[in-house]
Amino acid sequence: MTLIPPLLQTPLHDWHRAHGGRLVEFGGWSMPVQYTTIVEEHEAVRKRVGLFDISHMGRLNFDGPGVIEWLEGVTTNRVASLAENQIQYSLITNEQGGVIDDILVYRQPVGCMVVCNASNRDRVVGHIQLHRPGAAANITDLTRDSAMIAVQGPRALETLQPLLAEPLGKVPYYHSTMAKLRGGLITVISRTGYTGEDGFELIVSDTCATDVWNALLKSGESHGVIPCGLAARDTLRLEAAMPLYGHELSDLIDPFSAGLGWAVKLDKGEFVGREALEGYKERPPKSRVGLTLAGKRIARQGSGVFLENREVGAVTSGTYSPTLQVSLGMAYVEPGLDVPGTKLFVDIRGHREPAQVVALPFYKRARKAAGPARPSRPNST
Repeated sequence: MTLIPPLLQTPLHDWHRAHGGRLVEFGGWSMPVQYTTIVEEHEAVRKRVGLFDISHMGRLNFDGPGVIEWLEGVTTNRVASLAENQIQYSLITNEQGGVIDDILVYRQPVGCMVVCNASNRDRVVGHIQLHRPGAAANITDLTRDSAMIAVQGPRALETLQPLLAEPLGKVPYYHSTMAKLRGGLITVISRTGYTGEDGFELIVSDTCATDVWNALLKSGESHGVIPCGLAARDTLRLEAAMPLYGHELSDLIDPFSAGLGWAVKLDKGEFVGREALEGYKERPPKSRVGLTLAGKRIARQGSGVFLENREVGAVTSGTYSPTLQVSLGMAYVEPGLDVPGTKLFVDIRGHREPAQVVALPFYKRARKAAGPARPSRPNST
């Protein structure tokens, strides 16, 4: 008889249950998938502001001598190039060049922090420990002792700022700061997110998570803030064409096929998977593409993609876009079929639905003239 371990609970679990959050298993955690409807929560983030509990994400702290060298050897991007308080999207790959996880690396005043996906946390820690270069640096898993809250949407800054003594407006995208919340609580605040909108992510002690969550809801009340679940987070990230591990990313998919070659620095020196990735750079075996479908039917993960009568790929994610009012999806297809305008078909329960390759992302928010600069891709869930 196999015993199934109980689901992990975030510090906000009781709040979700008490306020009608529909809880589901995700990455070994009990997480709210929605509170009202997916469309209502999705539109709140696109038009106003939404609040997400993302405490299931792994938070790993690195300090001590040799931290940068250690992370350089197990990630694809150039950690050594980061300035203090800068954040970097990167990948952890295996010897074969497959993606173990996509991560964010925070360069902090002392050491670094890595934020990884919930379902991959144990694998990431094990892989990083396996490839320790004999450094005296330490790794500490902070996940269970902290909470992570995302404030996302065009009114995110207005919602968060009243809780802080110092101004946040000048914090650039993909940078973080240590801030003091009114009342004395210290938090790490990063200008990052997974929705395609401007926003922030806070890391706070588990003991004060509910107080901070309630304070954000109160502060954003006049801006139309609502709590949002993982379902809306998925439709938002899909419109913004952000890969999700287990869908667009896996240990059988290389970064160049995934369109993430910009996060791979082959010239930085040795790192795990580098040799295999040199080959993938020259000849990726497939291409991640965006598809829009002619009808309203949704292309689910695993749906076959066809060129005339020949199967040429498979869908990885699909939804009906609340913002664009069209059925869309991402898929991997054979090389050469990634040109926008290419006509294909998607098999949806035995019916061939006409589809067309389009440029990614599907949705891109309007930028303010003086807004912070943005890199190509934020992190997953």
